[in-house]
Amino acid sequence: MDIASLAHEEANDQARTRRAVYRSTKTYDHNEGLSCCFRQWRAFESHCHLIHGYALAFRFVFATHELDERNWCMDFGGLKPIRAWLHDVFDHTLVVAKDDPHLADFEALALKGLASVRILPNVGCEATAQYVFDYVAGYVSQDTAGRVWLESVEVSEHGGNSAIYERP
Repeated sequence: MDIASLAHEEANDQARTRRAVYRSTKTYDHNEGLSCCFRQWRAFESHCHLIHGYALAFRFVFATHELDERNWCMDFGGLKPIRAWLHDVFDHTLVVAKDDPHLADFEALALKGLASVRILPNVGCEATAQYVFDYVAGYVSQDTAGRVWLESVEVSEHGGNSAIYERP
């Protein structure tokens, strides 16, 4: 192989390396203890407008073009604050939307110490995936100085239902 061919092959290898994406995943499954209740007040035609609960599971997909000094995409040990946040928001809580017409009733339950209420912009599996994505994406970007990005979040209510949110 001549020098020009070697240079061309090396340039192609470098281009492939720049475009390469490494991914890693982290899952907090249904056994994690993230048992919370929801009320989806807009689901008039469904029983989901009633307070109902799930043991949620979360699956995160992280991505990077370059591995760290340990050859890792994401340091899972660095996700302890994310796990703690998930527990704060979704462990033995009642999640309601900020525009729920009965929001004052839920807030009164919280004031009486009868419920640990979390008010989210919207409620539903898809909206929950987006809410979690927005929080975790900011954490990951800051924690890795932009080297890693959050590609998607999957929220599972149980083995049969889940929703995935990803930002292009």
